[in-house]
Amino acid sequence: MATSPQRAYRAACPNCGAPVEFASAASVSAVCGFCRSTLVRDGEALKRIGTSAELFDDHSPLQLGASGRYKGMAFTLVGRLQLGYADGTWNEWHALFDGGPDGQRSGWLSEDNGSFVFAFDAPWPGDAPADAATAVRLPLGRPQFVDGRAWTVASIVKARLIAAQGELPTPPRLEGDFIVVDLRNVQDEVGTLDYADPKQPHWSVGRPVLLADLKMSGLAAASEKTLAGRSIECPGCGASLAIQLATTQSIACAQCHTVTDVSQGVGGELAHYRQNNSGEGGLQPLIPLGATGTLRLGTSEAVPWQGVGYLERCDLPAPGDDEEQVFWREYLLYNREHGFAFLVDSEEDGWSWVRPITGTPSGQGARVTWRGITYQKGYSYRARVTWVLGEFYWRVRRGEEAQVTDYAGTGKASAERLSMEQTAGEVVWSAGRTLDAVVVAKAFGIANPAALRRDVAPLAAHKVASTARTAIMIVVFMLLMIALVTCSDDDCDDARRAFGENSNEYQQCLRTAGSGSSRIGGGSWGGYSSGGGRHK
Repeated sequence: MATSPQRAYRAACPNCGAPVEFASAASVSAVCGFCRSTLVRDGEALKRIGTSAELFDDHSPLQLGASGRYKGMAFTLVGRLQLGYADGTWNEWHALFDGGPDGQRSGWLSEDNGSFVFAFDAPWPGDAPADAATAVRLPLGRPQFVDGRAWTVASIVKARLIAAQGELPTPPRLEGDFIVVDLRNVQDEVGTLDYADPKQPHWSVGRPVLLADLKMSGLAAASEKTLAGRSIECPGCGASLAIQLATTQSIACAQCHTVTDVSQGVGGELAHYRQNNSGEGGLQPLIPLGATGTLRLGTSEAVPWQGVGYLERCDLPAPGDDEEQVFWREYLLYNREHGFAFLVDSEEDGWSWVRPITGTPSGQGARVTWRGITYQKGYSYRARVTWVLGEFYWRVRRGEEAQVTDYAGTGKASAERLSMEQTAGEVVWSAGRTLDAVVVAKAFGIANPAALRRDVAPLAAHKVASTARTAIMIVVFMLLMIALVTCSDDDCDDARRAFGENSNEYQQCLRTAGSGSSRIGGGSWGGYSSGGGRHK
């Protein structure tokens, strides 16, 4: 039985008004099933795809009037603040609890990297930065004592109020920007310093929650995005022209027989789309955007995940570093109740998944601990986005860079993965584990699982010092290195079949075969999760 999509993409046909479904927000065109008119994405939306992803607006199933229970107490969502910052938006839902020992109590159900956090206001700590000017100078990613406890500074953003709805405990700030600082700790908590009111800043502390655990009712029926669309009209009689091929340069109207040149219109736009929305050699994602697969990605049972975004990234070797540049792919998946997850496809490291976490691991340096698992530090490198397609919960752009540090679980937890990514304004941790290509293929109905397979280097190959990338070699690594050094052109057939003759992977394999050099390790097992991790 087919799995229902977690996200709908729909446009009204301008010719007959019937709803037209798009498989993905990245789809450039669709044909109306009723009148057969061709719909094309509207100008700027079309041209923006491929260089800057569309913002995943209002994906939340929450809405005013929805109710649930938290720690045994009933609540109702009675108000909302929608806030924005340079790279995206987020919602703060005002939850009003029914009674309790102290009478009615307010809380905030907030979105956090696609997951949810329940937070409550608390008295302003005496050891917190007194004003925004001091707060913006907090060292990102470094320890900070607030309210007598140790936190890590996770993000510092300049926010603004976009809209307010319903009942709110205090008057919202309707104009101007203000500073919001998010702090996280090893207890999996989020602390927020909100300077919207300079005279009376707010402090709140929250913990992650699952919508399923809140037993909520009255949620929005679907997560739907209405796409801009337009038909191609005949200049002679106004009838819709059903263009079936992207290569079409002119078309004759079936009613008045007028011949219309579309080489600079829809044909040109579709050509522009093809040029700017494919990888090396015109490649497309192996998992089509809009496809839904049922997987267990940190959930108690397998749930449906829909592919909504896709990006390709590469590492940026340091000057003088003679190691090969590594490329990998990341698919953003979405589930209405569980938020977002990333599927990571690295030629060297195979498949893995990660999801942003709320707190921060304990420990520093080469070994850290998260939820009872000890992780060993691997590579630390600069990563760049080389191609982006679809929707993301932050405004990811081609060329965007982040500092990445990868960790792998030790001992029996060797399949576990942990990653930290830092940009100019935020530090985000993600956790997950390796995944077999056959599992991915089965979940998304991919007929040829071999196309998804990757040769995975032994785990210890990634246990290297981040400063010098010095390999800690054992005999099995020497054997692996010899095998890679002596590879022939025939050994690159898998890369050619999977990615095409013009792909970075195939060309890199040929260079390796000719030069007798190869990179051990590298790549990424951490989904790019920077941005969008804010909440009130």
